[in-house]
Order: sequence, then structure tokens, then C-alpha cells
Amino acid sequence: MLSVLIAAVSFVLMEPVTYCSHRFVMHGLAERVHRSHHRPQGRRWEANDVFPVVFGSFAMLATLAAYRGLTGRWVLAVVVGVTLYGAAYALVHDVYIHRRLPLVRRRIALLERLAAAHRIHHLYQGEPFGMLFPVVPAELRERAAATGRDPLQTPSVAAPASGLRPPHVPSAS
Repeated sequence: MLSVLIAAVSFVLMEPVTYCSHRFVMHGLAERVHRSHHRPQGRRWEANDVFPVVFGSFAMLATLAAYRGLTGRWVLAVVVGVTLYGAAYALVHDVYIHRRLPLVRRRIALLERLAAAHRIHHLYQGEPFGMLFPVVPAELRERAAATGRDPLQTPSVAAPASGLRPPHVPSAS
């Protein structure tokens, strides 16, 4: 039971870790790599895809260390929580919001809220930096509602044939 609690706490604590790594690494030290995500070329792979590989490597090394007896077994519970967060992040961000894999065809209300927050991040290259629990300042929401520009539309994700605006893009009325 303690392992489940540790995994759950690790999952929740990954949001502030994600916020900080996104804000200070991806929009700081490694901005040149992350830029490929904000300026997509319609390619299957982006330079930005190196980040989950690096982050996943840390989880694999921690797992190996725990199995070799170099750390406490509790580290495995932390790795489970971190890995579940990573999987949720990938599903929400890459599969649902950016549609990099055509696995989800219908709109899901809860995920549309996350997509709207991520659209604001792409519009202004700033807040919100979090993903699963984003905090969007009210003034940014208002500013974003006034524009019909959708920075999430990429050459690989064509607009619907009906011409309808995706649900996460507010109308310009």
C-alpha cells in the first residue's frame, strides 16, 4: 500500500517538475532543441523528441539501480509514478493535442481544457508551462479568446474538411 501512495505522490509531483523543466530547460538552456516543437515542419520526428528519451533514460537507470540493490526498493514506486505521468503526458500532449498519432478521433471535454491551455502556451511562448494541471492567467485566456489563430494546426494535421474550427480554438466573435 505504501508503494501505491509513493507512486501517486510521485505522479502529482511530476507536474511542478515538468513546469520547471519546460520553463527553464526547454524555454531556457535547450531552447534551440525545443524550438522544433513550436515551429513544426510537418515531419514525423522533431529534435524536441530527444527530451522524452533523455527523461525516460533517467527512469530506466533508477529502475536498474533499484533492482541491483543500489537504492531502496521505494525508488521503484517513484519510477512507476514518474513513468505513469510520462505516459499520461505523451497521450495528452502528443496523441490528443498535437495528433501525432491518429489514435483518438473524438473530442473529450477534459482534454479540450488541456488543449486550450496548451494552445495559449503555443500562441505566446510562455505560460502555462505545466501540462496535466496547467494554470492559465486570466489575462492570457482573454487575449487568446480574441484571436482565431491556431498554432496547434501543423502541416501534418490538416484542418477538418468541414472548415469548422477545432473545439479548443474559440470563435473570434
